[in-house]
Amino acid sequence: MNPLRRCMLVWPAALGFGHGAPAAASDSATAGEDEVSPGRALAFPRDHGAHPGSRIEWWYATGWVTPEQGSRLIGFQLTFFRSRTGLGADLPGRQAPRQLLFAHAAISELKPGGHRHAQRIARWNGEADATQPLATGAARADTQLRLGAWQLARSDDAGRSRYRARLAAPEAGFTLVLQMLSTQPVLLQGAQGHSLKGPPVAAGEPAHASHYYSQPQLAVQGQLALDGRAQAVRGKAWLDHEWSQALMPPAAVGWDWLGINLDDGGALTAFVLRTADGRALWAGGSHRAAGGMVRNFAADEVRFTALRHWQSPQTGGRYPVAWRIQTPAGTHELQALLDAQELDSRRSIGAVYWEGLAELRSAAGARIGLGYLEMTGYVGALRLG
Repeated sequence: MNPLRRCMLVWPAALGFGHGAPAAASDSATAGEDEVSPGRALAFPRDHGAHPGSRIEWWYATGWVTPEQGSRLIGFQLTFFRSRTGLGADLPGRQAPRQLLFAHAAISELKPGGHRHAQRIARWNGEADATQPLATGAARADTQLRLGAWQLARSDDAGRSRYRARLAAPEAGFTLVLQMLSTQPVLLQGAQGHSLKGPPVAAGEPAHASHYYSQPQLAVQGQLALDGRAQAVRGKAWLDHEWSQALMPPAAVGWDWLGINLDDGGALTAFVLRTADGRALWAGGSHRAAGGMVRNFAADEVRFTALRHWQSPQTGGRYPVAWRIQTPAGTHELQALLDAQELDSRRSIGAVYWEGLAELRSAAGARIGLGYLEMTGYVGALRLG
């Protein structure tokens, strides 16, 4: 049985968020400190690392580069997911399926057929061997992720974060070797890193929430190889790290999200969680001005209005690829720079979603920022597993 098929056997239990999967023995010691709590202050570099006691976690980098010998924009996305399965507590060995790791990567050249994507999946026993380099897993002390040959790691560089990403996807014809250097402090989303993801629930039960921070305006340099042709590139990126005990409230089918590096040095985040009939269940986000002042958005302060749609010929998903975005930071239009940026990840996390490079425009139509738009739940409700 191939490794992919072996991992598929544990998907339903591994990804049944909100259904009470117990912690595995190796996770029980850390489950308490990894709980999402409004009173917990994030501490770095520890919270750059993994939180295996939480159900789900991801490190998500998006951005754009231009070749040093040229001016064309090329978007990129790379995401590492971790899921606690609640299985394998009594199984010995490295193949015990206590955790699942997934990784996605995509390249968007702004031309017809220019979107390429790849995915990886592996089981992990939730432990790291201190005597050997991490082969597959996620370190607790700092960002150090590895899934086979795909890697993302963080280090300190004179008080700044330097991320090194390396991944090769020969089946999709691309290789990325990038360094992403922080130019601004960490941006804590929500109330000091505690980000609500839904309305209040029953009395005595915690609201849906995550611990969530961003690192906008990362300076990028490295190499991108397309179909075997390598080129030096430079650009900007945005990195999110988020962990929680549940994917989203039961009434939600998906979300729309954007993270925009503003041309003036600021950063804009906005999201809406949707119900099956398209209504907004919850919303949020933030704006950090170039000077550093942060304005967090209340749920009733964010509104997404679809202006144009694109329908996928592969899945039938119909996605809004132009939006009017209303937040306390103003009213803007968001335009996808390539319509066909859908990712069919049913071979890994079991979902279909749209993830792509987009341009933020002022009311007068001038570009004021670039970043990524993510849309889920348009090909059935988002149920990972």
